[in-house]
Amino acid sequence: MGALLLAALAAAGSGDGGASRLAAQAGWPDFTPVTALLKDMVSEGVVAGAVAGVHRDGARLYLEAVGQRDRVSAAPMTPDTLFRIYSMTKPVTAVVVMQLVTEGKASLDTPVSQFLPEFAGVRVAPDGGTGRPPARPVTVRDLLLHTSGLSHRTSDLYRTLGVRSRADDLPTFIRKITAAPLMEDPGTRFRYSEASTVLGRLIEVWTGEPFDRVVQQRLLTPLKMTDTVFWVGPADRGRLATVYTGRPGSGLQPVEPEAVPFTERPALMEGAVGLVSTVPDYLRFAQMLLNGGQLDGVRVLPESVVAMMVRDGLSPEVRALRGGRMGWGLANVDVADAPSRSGAPTVAGEYGWDGTAGTIFWNDPSTRTAVVLMTQHQPANPGGIRERFKAAVVEALKGPEVWRN
Repeated sequence: MGALLLAALAAAGSGDGGASRLAAQAGWPDFTPVTALLKDMVSEGVVAGAVAGVHRDGARLYLEAVGQRDRVSAAPMTPDTLFRIYSMTKPVTAVVVMQLVTEGKASLDTPVSQFLPEFAGVRVAPDGGTGRPPARPVTVRDLLLHTSGLSHRTSDLYRTLGVRSRADDLPTFIRKITAAPLMEDPGTRFRYSEASTVLGRLIEVWTGEPFDRVVQQRLLTPLKMTDTVFWVGPADRGRLATVYTGRPGSGLQPVEPEAVPFTERPALMEGAVGLVSTVPDYLRFAQMLLNGGQLDGVRVLPESVVAMMVRDGLSPEVRALRGGRMGWGLANVDVADAPSRSGAPTVAGEYGWDGTAGTIFWNDPSTRTAVVLMTQHQPANPGGIRERFKAAVVEALKGPEVWRN
């Protein structure tokens, strides 16, 4: 009976509330309060709109679109609305890196300078000056774990030096980022950074193909992520949600976050923040991770590799310096190693990540559940929408005993 009901839920989850109504009738998870929360956030002017989805055991339990993707045209949010997912690109890049590592292109502890000679000359100089050579080379593992000493695209240093520009190609980006100093020795501190875009260039060197083409061939096409792209062409621009920001006294106002917008093909294909996607597409990616590297009979990574990627990969010393209750995995995800009720409810083993324009996903292996929420807003978490949404989803998923089993 459970499998039949899951199938019925999947068929009903078309964004019109059908799955929620069917679930309520069957005594299974009722997502009506989740939808009500999102609608309230829209009516209160917190966000213009949102799309959210929940999968369990590969079946769609919930897919709902509320509000508008553009307030000027009054175009409604729909399940196929496109969102700039920014840092939710990083896990995608990490999967392709681990495919190539598994195939022997490099090991996790191979020095990056073996493939990108510019890294042979990097220097550590957190306070300026000429600096000194690092205590050891930056490795592939360092890039995946953000322990490389590199900094973030929004840091004062990188902005001053113009390190990141979507008008530059990847080789130019590598020259610029290695001309900037490292902030500390590799392996000594977690510092969230542009490392994933460096990984994109490594992928090019390893394969001899453009980064975006490799991602398409190795991951997006096999997983049937047909709406996940590095830029939005003319035919699909009407589906791209507008980014808004809240301004006192004037409500939500549109903002263009990039000098080279996502409606133009950028020179820089960014492994860190470059993708546009939809909730259904990203749920397929999240489900692949939850399934241990396969989806619909297509395997993209060995199960043992995925298990390693979604565990905390930080050393105890680095983890202690990072603080908080989250580790960091090679998949470029936060990893919870203990349950918590503070902020958003979290269970041990849960992992996920988010994006700077209002997107987030998480996987809960204990309930075999994948969840994605997408809005387009900067700053990314207006009104605590993420925590409130997560709490509502967790409450809905408690359900009766028949559901939890």
